[in-house]
Amino acid sequence: MAVIKDYKVEWVKAYGLADAGEKRPATTETLFQAASISKSINSLGILKLVKEGKLTLNEDINNYLKTWKFPYDSISKGKKITIANLLSHTAGLSTGGFGGYPKGADLPTTIQTLDGLKPANSNAVRSIFEPGLKFQYSGGGTTISQLILENTTGEKYEDYMLKNVLIPLGMTNSFFNQPAPKDKEYLLATGYTNGIEVKGKYHIYPEKAAAGLWTNPTDLSKYVIDTQLSLSGKSNKVLSKEISEKRLENQLGVFINNFNGARYFRHSGGNEGFVCHYVGSFEDGNGVVVMTNGRNIKLVEEIVCSIAYLNNWKNYPLQAQKESIALTIRKECKKNIDKGIALYYKLKKEKSSDYNFSNENELNELGYELLRDQEIDAALKIFSLNINEFPKSANAYDSRGEAFFNKKEYQLSRNDYSKVLELDPANQNAKQMLLKIDGY
Repeated sequence: MAVIKDYKVEWVKAYGLADAGEKRPATTETLFQAASISKSINSLGILKLVKEGKLTLNEDINNYLKTWKFPYDSISKGKKITIANLLSHTAGLSTGGFGGYPKGADLPTTIQTLDGLKPANSNAVRSIFEPGLKFQYSGGGTTISQLILENTTGEKYEDYMLKNVLIPLGMTNSFFNQPAPKDKEYLLATGYTNGIEVKGKYHIYPEKAAAGLWTNPTDLSKYVIDTQLSLSGKSNKVLSKEISEKRLENQLGVFINNFNGARYFRHSGGNEGFVCHYVGSFEDGNGVVVMTNGRNIKLVEEIVCSIAYLNNWKNYPLQAQKESIALTIRKECKKNIDKGIALYYKLKKEKSSDYNFSNENELNELGYELLRDQEIDAALKIFSLNINEFPKSANAYDSRGEAFFNKKEYQLSRNDYSKVLELDPANQNAKQMLLKIDGY
């Protein structure tokens, strides 16, 4: 972790093991997967091109895509997706996140990922509602921005980002290369989920802009501090004050919290075996970066809240989030889905205040992980549990409908998508899926 105070790194410390089997300790030089924090750094690369007049934020993305075009359909209602939509997750696109690939596996090209073609292990990135309508987190949309950057510059994504973002910020130990360069492998942390080592030590993420950054808290602190200095007009290393303000005001690659007038920018990330988080204040030059090679977000939140308390951050809430129920039951669900669900009910009865039972996305994300792993029956049980817990959620029925469709249980899929429309009559994805089911 690294603590930022008065626009400087006050201290950096490392704890625990980078690799338990090797008994290799974590150090301040150890590199972790930044996961979705990659999106924050990606936005700098895209906005630098905006600053240089090579891109604009509010034009159709197909004006900049050369090797692939986004396939608009009736769902977008004639509206065009913009780069601002991609960076702010308002493009109305599918594919929230990516599962990564084991070391040695065939990796898809960016276009194969966007079209959901083998060897890609994720679905095609397509419209699920019209752009600009509402927020819908989409790593798929960020991956489109990766292709836009390459098509615009003619360079590999990782090469452009190194020269134009990482090196100018002083993030000289960080990189977007996937797989990692051979000369950096000795610095890489091994990922763990519920104490179990990720097979192959970590996954590979060709979706570099969305999830591919390897870095450490010291380097990420340089990004946080430069953002703070740019906002105050004291740094122009990558972005101008004007563009930095626009970036944060429109939440382009970042999320904003306003706690009674005290504003903070932040992003978290979670890849297989890794979870991390950063926070920076708009004023006063405070911040913290926490990176772990485990999957305990509650630990990360506790650390952030403790740092905020000890350093008297203005108006920052000091209560940490509840522990993820999905991550808690995940290990048991992977071994035996029925025992995993039994554990869910046991914890809800005995320790309901300790875990996050109020967010339907908890079970939904676990269900999709099982679906990606081709464990369709287990995924169906998790989606059914989610429907039982959130019976008025159109999204819960939509997810189970997708799982039934993947299993070729078309009538059951139809029932669920019909329920989606009962709960959400304007849901375009359900309408499209019902038409698709009619074709079988």
